[in-house]
Amino acid sequence: MGMFDWNEKSADVLAQGGVIAPDERLPWPQTAVMGMQHVIAMFGATVLAPILMGFDPNLAILMSGIGTLIFFFLTGGKVPSYLGSSFAFIGVVIGATAYAGKGANANIGVALGGIIACGAVYTAIGALVHAIGTKWIEKMMPPVVTGAVVAVIGLNLASVPVKNMAASNFDSWMQAVTFVCVGLVAVFTSGLVQRVLILVGLIAATLIYAILTNGLGLGKPFDLSGVAAAAWFGTPNFASPVFDPKAMLMIAPVAIILVAENLGHIKAVTAMTGKNLDQYMGRAFMGDGIATMVSGSAGGTGVTTYAENIGVMAATKVYSTAMFLVAALIALVLGFSPKFGALIQAIPLPVMGGVSIVVFGLIAIAGARIWVENKVDFADNKNLIVAAVTLVLGTGDFTLKFGDFALGGIGTATFGAILLYALLNRKG
Repeated sequence: MGMFDWNEKSADVLAQGGVIAPDERLPWPQTAVMGMQHVIAMFGATVLAPILMGFDPNLAILMSGIGTLIFFFLTGGKVPSYLGSSFAFIGVVIGATAYAGKGANANIGVALGGIIACGAVYTAIGALVHAIGTKWIEKMMPPVVTGAVVAVIGLNLASVPVKNMAASNFDSWMQAVTFVCVGLVAVFTSGLVQRVLILVGLIAATLIYAILTNGLGLGKPFDLSGVAAAAWFGTPNFASPVFDPKAMLMIAPVAIILVAENLGHIKAVTAMTGKNLDQYMGRAFMGDGIATMVSGSAGGTGVTTYAENIGVMAATKVYSTAMFLVAALIALVLGFSPKFGALIQAIPLPVMGGVSIVVFGLIAIAGARIWVENKVDFADNKNLIVAAVTLVLGTGDFTLKFGDFALGGIGTATFGAILLYALLNRKG
């Protein structure tokens, strides 16, 4: 099969009910609505990751749209996926730039050079998978490893909202109010409202925050003056990469984590649709890798296929790739609106913290879901030890230093999972 196989028409088979396969689509008005829903699904996390690294969230939204288009065309429109800001970069970017946690990251260029290096490694792995198949990577990263690596990304980031996004006791209570709001929406609503539970929960919590602060004077008032002052259209804050060898060495290994994520996501979609997407795995990796390099070269975060959007597909039973084309185009428009960016920045930090607790938890559970769906046998000591050690290395942020180079929790957990499985798998 060639790199671009355009003989089959992608997402061009019209379907109306039941399960909508990746190469089918709903009528265009419904496809447009589904695309908007996917924008909302990726929105919280795609915006949150750049804020935590001191990047421009508007630019991250724009690059997520461009990245999704790159991925769509590289996979020939066969793999349903949205590419959003990757959380796997947060720890290493903060380490490489010494980011203090508030405002713009003054050292962003160094991080961008590392993100581009990571994208290059990821693309090379994709080319190798496309050339020789997926067997070697599946042997190296069976479900017990991919599940643990995906779970660790959520668990490693748990301390960010808990420790850094609540400056006072009121803020901590507000985080709790936020995740309760999201939980109530998730359980007690249905249809479209339930599908966009993160957004609805965030809006409800922001309204409660405004009543408690602006109305009762309990915390920092909710301020929309920045939104009113912002222009409707304008360019986001582009930034140029700086290629620092130390930062590149620190950030490039994230490629292994992105491979594990993408592999897990493609396996999940295969399981849900009954359509084997393994033949597109190499192209999916290359699409994600190239999108990461393009994003990093403009000032954006590294990108990855999004579990949030896979969750939406699982809930709706609509796997059409056409809706991701629509979602990407919507993201491009939003990326060029400073008013939209100002609205993101106006969201109170503790509300964003409460949403982060939910989102990071959902990432951790997505890892556990990989175990469940692949029937990983934890009665087998090999699987038990690999998963147990990986989770604690990542959650505890276990760091190993090699001279000036430090490999943080997500890195040690990822490489630890792969190497430990290879070592313990020799028996029999």
